[in-house]
Amino acid sequence: MNSISTISTSIQSTAPSPLQNVNEGTSTSFKDMLVDSIKEVNQMQHQADQAVEAMFTGEDVNPAEVLTAVQKADLAFRLTMQIRNKAMEVYREVQDIRI
Repeated sequence: MNSISTISTSIQSTAPSPLQNVNEGTSTSFKDMLVDSIKEVNQMQHQADQAVEAMFTGEDVNPAEVLTAVQKADLAFRLTMQIRNKAMEVYREVQDIRI
């Protein structure tokens, strides 16, 4: 199992900057951005699960770091669900437009 410190540093090192694509001059599609975001949320969920498992199996982990990892994963998931709900709402509005 990975320690929480290792997990938190890997999150920080793999998290892209919001302006990274703008600064590099590359263009990514909305689909790619969405898929990458979902993968990041999934990774955060797995890391939080690993942290909780490490804490419950008696490994030497800081409970505050475990709680922080779980809260970050929860917040990321909630934000993803809100984006999904808004996208579905817009899709329904577009469907209702009469031509």
